[in-house]
Amino acid sequence: MKKPQKYTTWNIVRVFITVAVFLSVFSTTMYPALGSSDNDLLLPGYGYTVDYYRSYGEPTIEASLIGNTELERGENIDLQVMLENKGVIEGMKRLNVNQNLIPDSKEEFIALAEMEAEQDCITAKDIEANLISESKYIHVESKTTPQNVDELKTGYIQPIKFGIRIDDDTPAGEYELKLPVTYEYQNNVRTETSKAANLGISNNVGFTQSATPGFAQEYTTRNVTIPLHISIKKQPEFVVSNVSGSIIQGSTGKINVTYTNIGDDAAEDAQVKITVLKPLSTSKSIVRLGSIGPGENRTASFSISVDDGAVAKNYDIDSDIKYINDKREMELSDNMRVSAHVEKDESSINTTYIIIIAIALVFVYQAVKAIRNRKKYSENASGDEND
Repeated sequence: MKKPQKYTTWNIVRVFITVAVFLSVFSTTMYPALGSSDNDLLLPGYGYTVDYYRSYGEPTIEASLIGNTELERGENIDLQVMLENKGVIEGMKRLNVNQNLIPDSKEEFIALAEMEAEQDCITAKDIEANLISESKYIHVESKTTPQNVDELKTGYIQPIKFGIRIDDDTPAGEYELKLPVTYEYQNNVRTETSKAANLGISNNVGFTQSATPGFAQEYTTRNVTIPLHISIKKQPEFVVSNVSGSIIQGSTGKINVTYTNIGDDAAEDAQVKITVLKPLSTSKSIVRLGSIGPGENRTASFSISVDDGAVAKNYDIDSDIKYINDKREMELSDNMRVSAHVEKDESSINTTYIIIIAIALVFVYQAVKAIRNRKKYSENASGDEND
């Protein structure tokens, strides 16, 4: 009867050892610590860490544009964006944790070390920022997005920039760009126990010799989308809407050029200037237009001279308008081409015809005269023979 009792006791011990090993492996594999070093071969799990403090706080990432946010049509610029971390720790809570076999004074020192490590919860790490435009008129250069920042501590700022292109026909007004930002932050810190050091899975190999414990950090990923606002300013925009008049070869003529303001703002004290090249010339290249409101037009007359040997065709004349904008600043419009038509000198053609006809008449006269003289000579010669 005693042998079965001994055999049963041994079976119970074996089962207990098996369960203990299983629970040890389960706690290590099922609860890995996040954010540990890549050099760790085996990370301590919840079964080998304790949590002394819980921090309340996380990074608060804000973004703003640097410089003038009022842009112009047709611009290609680097948009400067400032990232700022305004995260604050709202509080710390001491958890009711006590390790066995550790003096209270030493354990409190270890707990305070964890509390200090918890303060890194408001640091943003591995930041990725993308700029997105939902407007068909504003384009983000793909090679400039995303922008990455390794770390941004609270109270610090980090400038980044994105290239954008604004179409020439972009309507004036306010536009919103979106800045999705992804980052990680430390969500919790747990302190390694002496068991982790004994098993060789501690982040701090010198745990038993050093007063500083090792930690296992847990990280959380956060996604936020920050709106950024720019504006396309109102401004005049001019086109050549009509050209009349022509110039004759070798003379001076007048052309009338009509300029229309197709923009969305008025141009004050406008004046147009033309630039002509040979065989054209002008004695007055600047004409005052006055104020031109949106949708209005003004006509400028220019006296143009053409050299005698100029070819009859259309000649391009450069023109631009200088004006005062709504901020009382002087601005210059884009260059506008004016097509001036040079016609042939019909009078010179008529003169040529007259000369040719005159020469022909002289030739005919001389021919007739020669014929008459020859006939007279023949008659005279016949009279002499009769005598």
